[in-house]
Amino acid sequence: MAVHIPGLIMMFLFYLLVLGIGIWASIKSKKMEKNTHSGQLEVSFLANRKVGLAMGVFTMTATWVGGAFIIGVAETVYDPTKGLIWALIPLQMSVSFIIGGLFFAKPMRENNYITMMDPFQRKYGKTLTAVLAIIPFISELMWVPVTLISLGVTVSVFSDLPLSLCIWISAAVAITYTLLGGLYSVVFTDVVQLSLVFCSLWLCTPFVLASDVYTDITKTAFNNTSQASWIGHIEPDDVWRWIDNFLAMSVGNLAFQDFHQRILSSSSTSTARMICFIAAGVVLVIGIPPVLIGAVAASTDWNSTTYGFPSPYERGEAAMVLPIILLHLTPTTIFVVGMGAIAGAAMSSTDSCLLAATSIFTTNIYKIIRHKASHRELQWVIRVSIAVVGIVGTSLTHLDSSILAFWILSSDLTYTIMLPQLICILFIRVSNGYGAITGYVVSFVMRVLCGEPVFNLPVILHFPGCTWKDGVYIQHWPFKTICMLSALISIVMISYVASFLFNKDILPEKWDVFKVKHQKTPTDGAKGCDGEKAAVTNENEPMLETGC
Repeated sequence: MAVHIPGLIMMFLFYLLVLGIGIWASIKSKKMEKNTHSGQLEVSFLANRKVGLAMGVFTMTATWVGGAFIIGVAETVYDPTKGLIWALIPLQMSVSFIIGGLFFAKPMRENNYITMMDPFQRKYGKTLTAVLAIIPFISELMWVPVTLISLGVTVSVFSDLPLSLCIWISAAVAITYTLLGGLYSVVFTDVVQLSLVFCSLWLCTPFVLASDVYTDITKTAFNNTSQASWIGHIEPDDVWRWIDNFLAMSVGNLAFQDFHQRILSSSSTSTARMICFIAAGVVLVIGIPPVLIGAVAASTDWNSTTYGFPSPYERGEAAMVLPIILLHLTPTTIFVVGMGAIAGAAMSSTDSCLLAATSIFTTNIYKIIRHKASHRELQWVIRVSIAVVGIVGTSLTHLDSSILAFWILSSDLTYTIMLPQLICILFIRVSNGYGAITGYVVSFVMRVLCGEPVFNLPVILHFPGCTWKDGVYIQHWPFKTICMLSALISIVMISYVASFLFNKDILPEKWDVFKVKHQKTPTDGAKGCDGEKAAVTNENEPMLETGC
């Protein structure tokens, strides 16, 4: 395939625009750092807690509406073995935001934490927190290749440029502006990226629907035409697996640092909650175009297009169906605009992952090791961490055939291991270090024993309905949710037993490694991670400026 020059020009101009805005935002960040009394970490990771409602909605939505979101929804709707009923990512994200706004935003924002791991540090101590922090750090790192590979897949549709070259250029841009300006650069570039995504997708969709090479999607929704119905169906044996996936991708998202970083950077608690509720609606609206494009792809007579026969699914190119549709069913100008949408979505998620991983490493791992680190030292740690996370994450994209492994590893770690820990630390007062360690071990061991075909892990723990198919065992019970609930119950039970034994002096206090008798709750005088008392943000303080 020849290089699509207009597409490449569009991508180049987009990169220049984003990089320019990122550098401009980094200059504002440096000025604020000189004029503020807040700590270095609050400025770099939380934009000095001055993100207002409008900017907050932009950055919250852009963080989750990545290239994998757009391409993945269209692919799943188009896939004849799945369909719309399995492409519920927009709904899952929306549910996640609503639950987060109702239950998680207030306790996190009111206590002025820097990261989602700070309540653990306050209650469990530094050492155990550093161990627990490894899980969200790895989860964020694993999302970097997931977000970048979607961009590489798109570029491969319209050019002969090496996949790795396109990915590294994209990563270099994201690393540069994130490294220079921290969350300030990420927030301002998110505004541009999400605006481009929203406008581009809704501009492209009418042109796709106006094509005459597909059967009416209202007729193909339930009937087999070019292929199976794009609505899809769930076999009776897959109902529990569907529920398991839905919970892992909705409730499980609450254990990602990206989500809490947006809450903690907001100008007030009420603003944080409103950001979640509004973003829940926006993400549904943005999810409509890829659903429609996937439905058109499932209804298209490919012989009538310049793509030809066989179909993308039969060629093994179902993952590229959205850019394929835009390339072959829309004018060149519209296709170019669509490429900008995917590029913007991919980069908006990449920079968020870089900053989230860096904030956890710097605040909850490095500062525990070097608790007397100077201001200048922390600046260099942040810069080096962003660069290293970006380079390592981008390097993993050469395993593009195993990109599913990164997705599964990231979501499984957060849902089965971190979510029960986060629930207990915020809402269950009796929880302590003994319970946390037990829950950590229980969830990890159970998840490994449940098996995972992607990692060639054999199924040792067989739940009812576990069947042998195509050389591997398939679990039909909601095993991820079972692992999560088992960890939750373990944390509560062991915490209660340990608290009873030490508080009643049944066991000597010298055995109390985690100091249960002297344990504080995460809300007892919560402090910022720079050591100073965290100042409560005034409800009426100025929001983050949006003027350029």
